[in-house]
Amino acid sequence: MRQLSLPRGPLKIVCIAAHPDDIEVAAGATLLALAERGAVEGHWLTLTGSHERRAEAEAAARAFLRDSVSTFHEFPDGRLPAHWNEVKDILHAFAAGLPDVDVVFAPRMDDAHQDHRLLGTMVSTVWRDALVLHYELPKWDGDLGRSNCYVPTSPELGRRKVSLLNQHYPSQRFRDWWDDETFLALMRIRGMECRSRYAEAFQASKAVLSLGTNA
Repeated sequence: MRQLSLPRGPLKIVCIAAHPDDIEVAAGATLLALAERGAVEGHWLTLTGSHERRAEAEAAARAFLRDSVSTFHEFPDGRLPAHWNEVKDILHAFAAGLPDVDVVFAPRMDDAHQDHRLLGTMVSTVWRDALVLHYELPKWDGDLGRSNCYVPTSPELGRRKVSLLNQHYPSQRFRDWWDDETFLALMRIRGMECRSRYAEAFQASKAVLSLGTNA
C-alpha cells in the first residue's frame, strides 16, 4: 500500500449525488478533512429530492464544506434511468460551467441502486481530466465491495461527521439503517483496511501518476 497526496494549493471539487445526503453519508469525513485543509471550492449537484430535503442538503453542504454551492433537480427518486438523456445533458452542462475541476465524488459504477449506478457510469465520461472517486453507500442491498482508495480520518472527524448527519437530516432518522453504529462501523472497517482508526473508501477507476517529468 502506497500513500499519495493531492496537490498543494486551491482545489475545486464536484460532488454528484442522486439523492440528498448521499455525499455526506459516503464522504462526509473526507469533506471535513478537506475543509480543514482550506482553499477548497465545493460544488454540489443533486438530481432528486423534495423541497424539504433540498433545504436539508443545502444546509448540510455548507456545514461540511463552507461556502459550498448547491444545484438541485427534482427527478423522481428511483427513476433516473428513465431520464437518461436529460441527466446526461445536465451533467455536461454542469461540467461546462466548472472548468479545471480537480476531484469529482460520484457513486460507484456497480452500486445496486439504479440512480446511483447511472450517475457512476456517466461521470467518468463527463469529467475526463479530473480524479473521479466513486463512493460507497451502506444500504440493505448488501452491495459493499472492494475499494482501492482510502482516506484515513481521525476519530474526531468521524464523530463530527455522524453528528452533522443527525443534525442536518432529521427527515431520515426513521430509517432502520440510519444510526451512529452504521456510519462508525463502516468507517472503522475501512480504517482497519488502511491501518487507520477510521477511513472512508472509494474506487478510483483511472488515475495519472505524475513523476515530475515531461511527457
